[in-house]
Amino acid sequence: MKGRSGLLALCLGLAACQGSNPYVATSNPLPPAPPEAATVFDRSAYPAPPRDYGRYRSWAWLNGRLPPGTAWADSAQVAEAVSDALDQRGLRPLHDNRPADLFVSAELRLETRIRQVRDDYDSGYYGGYNRYGSGYGMYNTVPVVRTYQEQVVVVRVDLFDARNGQPVWSASAETSQRGHQSERTDAIREAVEKAMSAYPPS
Repeated sequence: MKGRSGLLALCLGLAACQGSNPYVATSNPLPPAPPEAATVFDRSAYPAPPRDYGRYRSWAWLNGRLPPGTAWADSAQVAEAVSDALDQRGLRPLHDNRPADLFVSAELRLETRIRQVRDDYDSGYYGGYNRYGSGYGMYNTVPVVRTYQEQVVVVRVDLFDARNGQPVWSASAETSQRGHQSERTDAIREAVEKAMSAYPPS
């Protein structure tokens, strides 16, 4: 009896599915295109052409200002490191009134990083003997996580198209802080070189 009732319910359900759908899809017509659509070219509808970095040959400091100095390094150190990195990439500084291809800005700052180091210390071998013979033994290691602060030198370099002021390149990198004057110069050069390592992009 229960089987017949279930079969009857299933047949009624299938019959209900065969009925007409009460929902009808409707939509409003698309609005007409504006009159200027036939003559105006919409640049935002197309991707920008790839930038030709090969046409950039010369540069000057943005607004004629050298990078700002800090208590850790003076402006001349940062400017020299950036100038050397640009020179290695075929970009020459302009010292006259000719228009440059690129404007360059750079800044240096010190930041604090939180570092964590995990050390696995060996606690030694343990084991023993009992009346049935030797027992078991194994080496055991204990993980110890140490947290410390480290100051790093962060250098940021920005390049702008001199014709329209648009940014064309931006990168930053960091290196460890060093104490002596000669070591500071090396740290700045290292950070700038890291920042400029992927210029020009392939």
